Amino acid sequence: MALTDQQFAFFLRSMADQLLMYPAALTGIPAPLVQTLVEGATVGSVGAGKAKTRKGKVSAYNKAFANAYKRRKATMTRKNGDWKKGCNGSKCMKQSH
Repeated sequence: MALTDQQFAFFLRSMADQLLMYPAALTGIPAPLVQTLVEGATVGSVGAGKAKTRKGKVSAYNKAFANAYKRRKATMTRKNGDWKKGCNGSKCMKQSH
């Protein structure tokens, strides 16, 4: 017997409710409150995992290097984007530094 998405979601919700009954009875906390705590902890942990990290400030050296690399690459590549003969990415990097 194949379950539809709605039937499967209902099944999972009912199973989760049954799993929360034991901790609710054991602690004396009402089941809806336990469910709220569990859902809040789950959402909070997911949010913490996805928290954006603060990016560092771009240094003057990095800005100068980026400009130098762009200038070098423009002279070392063909119109179609391929490297010219005898040129490659590592040579471009070395000269840009």
